[in-house]
Amino acid sequence: MKAISSSKMFGGEQKRFTHTSTTCHCNMTFSVYLPPQASQLDSNLPVLYWLSGLTCTDENFIQKSFAQKYAAEKGIVIVAPDTSPRGDDVPRDPEGAWDFGLGAGFYVNATEKPWVKHYQMYSYVVHELPSLIKANFNVSDKQGIFGHSMGGHGALMVGLNNLSSYTSISAFAPITNPMSCLWGKKAFSHYLGDDQSSWRQYDASWLITHKDVTADKQIPILVDQGEDDAFLHVQLYPERLEKACELSDWPLTFRMQPGYDHSYFFIATFMQDHIDFHAKHLLS
Repeated sequence: MKAISSSKMFGGEQKRFTHTSTTCHCNMTFSVYLPPQASQLDSNLPVLYWLSGLTCTDENFIQKSFAQKYAAEKGIVIVAPDTSPRGDDVPRDPEGAWDFGLGAGFYVNATEKPWVKHYQMYSYVVHELPSLIKANFNVSDKQGIFGHSMGGHGALMVGLNNLSSYTSISAFAPITNPMSCLWGKKAFSHYLGDDQSSWRQYDASWLITHKDVTADKQIPILVDQGEDDAFLHVQLYPERLEKACELSDWPLTFRMQPGYDHSYFFIATFMQDHIDFHAKHLLS
């Protein structure tokens, strides 16, 4: 790892690093917030992973979410990776669109050319990055995961596919049924091909109703959605996640927030609730 920057914040340190990823075959950047408790030699703190949305890097979250204040109060490490591989040889949307390619990895493992070499974000988030964090920081095995929009989709499906690895999942305005929305269809057809059966493993609403899980394997989910979100009825479909959880008796807390949109103003407003939600499970 190569350090890019470090700033003191709420008694802890906000750090950024770059490293050569063996999964994505390029240099990847991520941020780590180390709360003040991390300075203790035997700290062994839990980790909360944040996945950002379309067009974002790791910096949007660390600069706008205000999460560090609440992480410092609870003693939780927060890790925020980039949203896609990047570099001169990493392919991008041929039309230069913002909803696919660079900044839009959708947290899947691509199987189709030319995306397959670099776009392995699922394996990066689930395996490579946590291994890197554990090797370089004094953290425990307890992990939570949360995210926004495309990253909310990522947090939901990563958590659901790895129930033994996370204590809790939360999301702000997540894409809950990507197999059925334009953003998801575009990304999945390019990254995964036309066989939609291969898409299912990355769709939270499908996973909730089809995964063979027992009640003791279920982990709690918190979702906040703004009522004035421009993408609510055309891309996000939270009612489908609600229905899936209802059918499966899954522990979901879903909250519609009047007047809020899709922005980080919305995220920052309810960030404390999400940190508190995860802390309840990470620190128990």
